[in-house]
Amino acid sequence: MSLVAIHTLGCKLNFSESSTIVRQLENNGFTRVDFSEKADIYIINTCSVTDNADKKCRNTVKGVLKQNPQAYVVVIGCYAQLKPKGISNIPGVDMVLGAAEKFNMIEHLHSLEKEAKAIVHNKNIKETQDFVPAYSMGDRTRSFLKVQDGCDYFCSFCTIPLARGKSRNVSIQETVEKAKEVASKNIKEVVLTGVNIGDFGAQQNYKETFYDLLLELDKVEGIERFRISSIEPNLLSNEIIDFVAQSKKIVPHFHIPLQSGNDEILIKMRRKYLSNLYRDRIERIKAKMPNCCIGVDVIVGFPGESEEHFLSTYEFINSLDVSYLHVFPYSERNNTTAKKLSNKVSKSDKTDRAERLRILSTKKKRHFYESQLGRTMQVLWEEEKHGENSMQGFSENYVRFEAPYDSSKVNTIQSQHFDDIAVSGRALSKSKVDLYKIAE
Repeated sequence: MSLVAIHTLGCKLNFSESSTIVRQLENNGFTRVDFSEKADIYIINTCSVTDNADKKCRNTVKGVLKQNPQAYVVVIGCYAQLKPKGISNIPGVDMVLGAAEKFNMIEHLHSLEKEAKAIVHNKNIKETQDFVPAYSMGDRTRSFLKVQDGCDYFCSFCTIPLARGKSRNVSIQETVEKAKEVASKNIKEVVLTGVNIGDFGAQQNYKETFYDLLLELDKVEGIERFRISSIEPNLLSNEIIDFVAQSKKIVPHFHIPLQSGNDEILIKMRRKYLSNLYRDRIERIKAKMPNCCIGVDVIVGFPGESEEHFLSTYEFINSLDVSYLHVFPYSERNNTTAKKLSNKVSKSDKTDRAERLRILSTKKKRHFYESQLGRTMQVLWEEEKHGENSMQGFSENYVRFEAPYDSSKVNTIQSQHFDDIAVSGRALSKSKVDLYKIAE
């Protein structure tokens, strides 16, 4: 029996697809093992968001060949679609599968003998129009359910449309059936994932929308919580916000990309909103759901971003009632219009600006956690151990809890009162404010 291991780089969408691909292999006689173990075939699911994708891929290939020099190595994912030839030249790689081929891996595997030259199956991304449903299972307590793929937006810094193709999805009925399949696996929480999930229905001229999908998912029995992974501010409609506010299943947690708080930079980025719309979305969410957790993506050092531009972004974010930031120094990517822009920002300035925003993120998270003191929250405890004898869980609004490990709590949702001032005070005094420790 052949052993297979998979390593996933990047987003939740990649995790959902990796899990589905491995299940396909298991249904065809393979046995999954951990990526740190010796396997007959190693699959590397790549990401292309940052400029170190090539380095990560090369290092991962080197690592698996140390474990088993005769292992068959397959590279898939966004980077495999964008740079198939470059990946095929990496020593030890046997097969490269693009966006349209990765779910047909079984058909391409004629043997597990190492190839003299890497086999490449990679279509033009314009030919990639099928949607393959996917969900993760077994990797974590939560399941990542793929509800949408591709993107019709062409932000000037992003290669995802070139790696994933046009926005597409299956019908709401088919998506709900897949959610019911997840529910049958005793999974308590599902994270809705995609490239641009708010654009659900674009391929069908919005005969069905993301809002319509939420209405139907809210009725699915057996899943206690749905979490929206990330949604563009211009697609986060009033009706979505208002529905989440009264839903018993869709939790009060939004991750809303901002990228810049300066309108001049937003226009250069070719984003589909300006800062006033973003502020309006945050204020409506907080008016409807005061305890809602809101995460924000920000890029610093975009070409032409002056210190004044950055400070306006800093001040804009500081004025918003948001909970945490994901900060990314601008990463130049081939085949993007941003690469052609002048007035590049130095690496030292990007590093400095990123650090300032990360400090602001810590302050925002501290403020959010302190605002939750005295509340009773519903915490889903996860299986993975943290440290010698501890476990973690997340509340509905994404407050992270930690407690002594107790196997009877794994994959259960329990009420936890957030009022232990002494313990929470120690947690909140740390520079990395991201957990609330339950006293033993």
